[in-house]
Amino acid sequence: MKVKQLAVSLENRSGRLAEITALLAQNGINIRAVSLADTGNFGVLQLIVNDTDNARQILIDQGFTVTVTDVIVAEVEDKPGSLAAVLQIVQEGQLNIEDIYAFTQKSGETGLVILRFADCDTAINTFMNAGVRLLSSDELYSI
Repeated sequence: MKVKQLAVSLENRSGRLAEITALLAQNGINIRAVSLADTGNFGVLQLIVNDTDNARQILIDQGFTVTVTDVIVAEVEDKPGSLAAVLQIVQEGQLNIEDIYAFTQKSGETGLVILRFADCDTAINTFMNAGVRLLSSDELYSI
């Protein structure tokens, strides 16, 4: 149930994000989820794409620093309290979240919470034991 995520370091300047997304689009890479964190002069762009290996190589070839990490994608109801329930599972499992971002597919139906942990295997077991549905890479890419 692990999903691969790209983390791209980029300078904090106008047009840089557009350049990356255009480059991926030109190469047929579909972005399924995206998050950007500003750290001053640089940012960290997190992407889940339909072809991680190809996207990684394309970005490296263009001079970007790219790392690949494992994340889990938890399906939750799109209603108040769903994120709190996920975080309660994290707390009870004594897990430490390194990254988190989320999106909904259709309001009022389901949402997806993307989480990165130092120990992804323990997180997977914790969530599965709590009855939380985790999406596979193929399921996420097909949304």
